[in-house]
Amino acid sequence: MDPDSIYKSVVEKDNKYVMPTYGRKPLLFTGGKGSALIDVYGKEYIDCVAGIAVNATGYSNQKLIQTIQEQAAQLIHVSNLYYNIPQANLAEKLVEITGLSKVFFCNSGAEANDGAMKLAKLHTKKHKFISTTNAFHGRTIGSLGATANIKYRDPFVPLVTPATFVEYGNAEALEKAIDADIAGVILEPLQGEGGVRMANKEYLKEVREICDKNDLVLIFDEVQTGFGRTGKWFCKDHYGVQPDILTMAKAIGGGLPMGAFAARDGLSFEKGEHGTTFGGTPLVCAASLAVIETIEEQKLLENAEKMGQYFIQKLSQMNRDDVVNIRGMGLMIGIELNHECGYFTDAAAEKGVILNVTAGNVIRLIPPLTISKDEIDRVVEVIASVRKP
Repeated sequence: MDPDSIYKSVVEKDNKYVMPTYGRKPLLFTGGKGSALIDVYGKEYIDCVAGIAVNATGYSNQKLIQTIQEQAAQLIHVSNLYYNIPQANLAEKLVEITGLSKVFFCNSGAEANDGAMKLAKLHTKKHKFISTTNAFHGRTIGSLGATANIKYRDPFVPLVTPATFVEYGNAEALEKAIDADIAGVILEPLQGEGGVRMANKEYLKEVREICDKNDLVLIFDEVQTGFGRTGKWFCKDHYGVQPDILTMAKAIGGGLPMGAFAARDGLSFEKGEHGTTFGGTPLVCAASLAVIETIEEQKLLENAEKMGQYFIQKLSQMNRDDVVNIRGMGLMIGIELNHECGYFTDAAAEKGVILNVTAGNVIRLIPPLTISKDEIDRVVEVIASVRKP
């Protein structure tokens, strides 16, 4: 079939058979290489979305491909009723890079946050949480309770996990919100869906102290910021603040569906208190180990920090009078404009750059950690050229 026929066929099937929960863009991708996606017509696009921070090691990464092929040929799935080698090895590695004690494997970031809050409830025998404005922790019926956006929440109230929302960055407001039913605090050290909003060292330290003083479980949601996105293994590493539980997903599996959470010593599920069918299978754990090894071998933590600084420098030199703020850490960057900018995604795609807009007026840049200076130059050139219609 010719590309037009393939595109038309896919769109028709999607419209007919898939629940319309996504506002899909008129693009059909069939391949990728490095930091570029390739559509059905063979056109290449520099990808600054990376599957929403998933494809950290870039497309067609040979180490990842080879690992998946070899593991698939040997053993894809085995029940968690039994041991498996990649899971044990990955758990050891995650404990090493998080500095925590034990790991639970699941299938997504929302599941990781669900499990983390469930563990906090079990530990404290309390049922409420404190979350923050602009927070996004998932859309499952459990994680939705800690997600701030009312358009996601309101159709499903009352929610299973009740939360009190306080201003992000305001430790005093957080402390005032504590009552006898609060089990813990869940927050993102760097908010993603909320518009690339950054915490600071003092705030996170104060929250840690408040949790310690009140015997609350502190959960850091690093689903989007983990595995080198900010220039370190985890965003928390920039601040020297350790949570009781750290949630992970997105880049952890190299594109395979995977999530996990790690907890401090003395905070753990016991037999029968939690479980999963697909969490931690040999295939996804082998892939995750390949992702971690690639990040180490290719020095992608260092590249994320270096290219992030270069990206912000180049963006700051753009000739645009509608930019309110450019902020970020590593290769997680937000360009806040003084108006709604949803039109940016289509306009940039026409020029060969894939962008994402979040919080209405923030262009979010979360490219593969392999992105180069030349590719960044091209992205900035395109962003500078797009104007409000």
